Amino acid sequence: MNPLTSGDFTEAQEPFALFESWLEEAKASEPNDPNGMALSTVDADGMPNSRMVLLNGRSPEGFVFYTNTQSQKGEELAGQPKAAALFHWKSLRRQVRLRGPVSRVSDAEADAYFQSRPRDSRIGAWASQQSRPLESRFALEKAVASYALKFGVGEVPRPPHWTGFRIAPVYMEFWRDGAFRLHDRIVFRRATPADAWTKARLYP
Repeated sequence: MNPLTSGDFTEAQEPFALFESWLEEAKASEPNDPNGMALSTVDADGMPNSRMVLLNGRSPEGFVFYTNTQSQKGEELAGQPKAAALFHWKSLRRQVRLRGPVSRVSDAEADAYFQSRPRDSRIGAWASQQSRPLESRFALEKAVASYALKFGVGEVPRPPHWTGFRIAPVYMEFWRDGAFRLHDRIVFRRATPADAWTKARLYP
């Protein structure tokens, strides 16, 4: 039995392999967006905000998502470069929580991911003034048409206000549903992203 999947996951000694295993299982069972995660940031007053984003990259260095830097979350991350994220896979009755400092990905990494997106999504990144008031749906459609005309059939470059952010977790908690609300919870902690992980079991 694989201790990283349906068996005793408490044997895992580091969290990234365990996360990868759970994500692969979620890809086979979740009907939509197994890489969807609830991202939480805070504004200048310390008021939290949460929204769903897609995980678009992962490695032992951290978890990457992309956004407009002029959006609400982009501005909040500029002011307080820390975030928390939650993956909830209802089909598996599992969830993973993580939190840590946030940094921007390199321009080369952002360029490569942007060019991997569908052309219409790249046009949309130019047309959408994310999080700002929109006078009408027609105004958005007009902006999309304008940028589609501007870029013609050639390459659509990455907008300067669009990039990726990487959460380097210092905390990762794995939760698995248990009978009678007696769930399994294992947490991995480290003081900084450069430190080794420690592991502990938590009461449900």
